[in-house]
Amino acid sequence: MSRPGLRAVTFDFWDTLVAAKGGSGEGIRRLQVDRCAETIAAAGLVVAGEELEEAFDANWTRFEERWVANNGQHTPADSVEFIAERIGVELDAELRAQLVDGFRHVGERMELITGAGVAEALPELRAAGLKLGIVCDVGLTAAPVLRARLEGLGLLGMFDAWSFSDETGWFKPAAEAFEPALVGLGVDDPASAAHVGDNRRTDVAGALALGMLAVRFTGFHDRSPDSGPEADHVIDDHRKLPGLLGVA
Repeated sequence: MSRPGLRAVTFDFWDTLVAAKGGSGEGIRRLQVDRCAETIAAAGLVVAGEELEEAFDANWTRFEERWVANNGQHTPADSVEFIAERIGVELDAELRAQLVDGFRHVGERMELITGAGVAEALPELRAAGLKLGIVCDVGLTAAPVLRARLEGLGLLGMFDAWSFSDETGWFKPAAEAFEPALVGLGVDDPASAAHVGDNRRTDVAGALALGMLAVRFTGFHDRSPDSGPEADHVIDDHRKLPGLLGVA
């Protein structure tokens, strides 16, 4: 069966459009641990560094369990409760709010780098008449912060619609994770859209299941050993997209 003409392209956020300097996993977590430690110390409490590290590791394991099972979000508020119980800290309302706010603080201040060719490719795709969207599995940095960071990078205006998991309640590869963005882009046939992402299990599998053209981005890292199907195309620079999609 031939594919209909391409109308839209959606992008994963982390490790596709942008990444945290130092890595979008360990780099962000290091900042989150440090911020949490500072907040706890300012409250006059003493927690061993290795104990806090272990609690954050266990919390991320809890997040990934929910991510893979797709059985609900694990929010900063959930994380604070989990970590506090793990380290034996009793939370009052003020300390709880300060610790939750620490995740926002880190999200707003961590240094981000853009994927190779993003600044050049997005305007070219839009100039070719394609609608652009974002489909993002949110970790512990909320969607409003992520949109604000894109705006600060001068990229938010490139996108016509988005779907963030903490707002939809769904992680990729579920169709429900993609659908709000596709609806916002006016796409009634997913086969007329492409999705670009770094993860085989979530981005590639989800896109292919919907009939979208799947493009795997390896510009930050190559997850070749990851479980999941391979994409229709693999690129390491977004500047290859217009030609690859036939709109150059």
